[in-house]
Amino acid sequence: MEKVLVQTKDIADRKPEESAFALPLTKFPTSIPSADQTRIHDEILAAIRTQVLPAYVRFGKFLEAQYIPKCRTDPGLWAIPGGDDYYAFRVKQSTTTNMTPEEVHQLGLKQVAEIEPQLLAVVHTLGFKDLTTFHEALLTNPKEHAHSGDQLLALYKHYADQMQAKLPTLFTKLPKTPLAVVPMPGYNSAEQVPADYQQGTADGSRPGWIRVNTSNADKRLLTQVEAIAYHEGVPGHHLQISLAQEQTDLPEFRRYLDFTAYTEGWALYSERLGKEAGFYTDPYSEYGRLENEMWRAVRLVVDTGVHYKHWTRQQMVDYFHAHTAMDEINVQTEVDRYIAWPGQALGYKIGQLKILELRERARQQLDPQFDIRRFNDLVVEDGALPMNILEERVNHWIAEQKNSAPQTANSQTQ
Repeated sequence: MEKVLVQTKDIADRKPEESAFALPLTKFPTSIPSADQTRIHDEILAAIRTQVLPAYVRFGKFLEAQYIPKCRTDPGLWAIPGGDDYYAFRVKQSTTTNMTPEEVHQLGLKQVAEIEPQLLAVVHTLGFKDLTTFHEALLTNPKEHAHSGDQLLALYKHYADQMQAKLPTLFTKLPKTPLAVVPMPGYNSAEQVPADYQQGTADGSRPGWIRVNTSNADKRLLTQVEAIAYHEGVPGHHLQISLAQEQTDLPEFRRYLDFTAYTEGWALYSERLGKEAGFYTDPYSEYGRLENEMWRAVRLVVDTGVHYKHWTRQQMVDYFHAHTAMDEINVQTEVDRYIAWPGQALGYKIGQLKILELRERARQQLDPQFDIRRFNDLVVEDGALPMNILEERVNHWIAEQKNSAPQTANSQTQ
């Protein structure tokens, strides 16, 4: 909440023309006459000056004088009445499974232990003896930090474009909605993730956007950019969400439905598809891919740690630093996100693991008829689903494929 106060004061202290609420005034449709543009411009600035900014001033004073002094000091949900039950509900809601917080925590520890040797193998190829030495060198390596926001934008576009060309080897159905790489709005980017996705329109009139956080560019590592481009763009969020929106035979609500374990699990699965497509040729990018896997595994540990096992915020920060080379900006942003949004971050790894489990099941039962393109089509063709429904669909598809496969005659026709 102290950060909310900082954000509120930042909004309240801006000049009306510099406010985020004035951004629509920077570009008018040509269909609006110039006289009306002037009138609208002046009226909106007046409203921001006399109504919007004063409201934020009042809100800031309320936060500072009344709300923040009465906030709880323990960050976990366990500290509120009924907190343990509510967190257990949030775990089920985010993962669309019946996993308990303890099961999620243990899965996270197991995943961290499995991913660390893979990271270590990459580190050895780069000439470092251990992860700690590599982490220290990486955080001070200017070649692995962005030099500018423009460089970040160009890299995201490069990786999205190269994956676009490979998509036909992974899918038979592709979205019509185009994808663009744009800067994240600067007014609130300092506390945001390295990049995010904003969906386009179902008719393709507005593209989907990978929005890149270009604030403090020189403090941002480049190692994870390739994996995040596949996660937020293609074959991740853009492909999955755009295909769902374009399925006009689905009920309207299902075209825009969202389940964290599905949408984020798919996006994390998509990062691995980049590896299978032959990318991550730079060992630093391969390290970044594995670091992203570790990042999502660490989430299972620290989210349940703070809300279920009574961890402090500093314990969360320390665990991140012990197991990742994430820069300080992202670590601080991440731990506050888990505190403020309990359980949401659990869906990524759990959803990815379920999709990988279902794919391996299909591969084993259908080999040699298994087609990765058909499996990927199946997962994304009906929009977002809870994990149990997705599993039912995959099991049904496997049975259909088996039944349609040519049968070898065991005896002559009589």
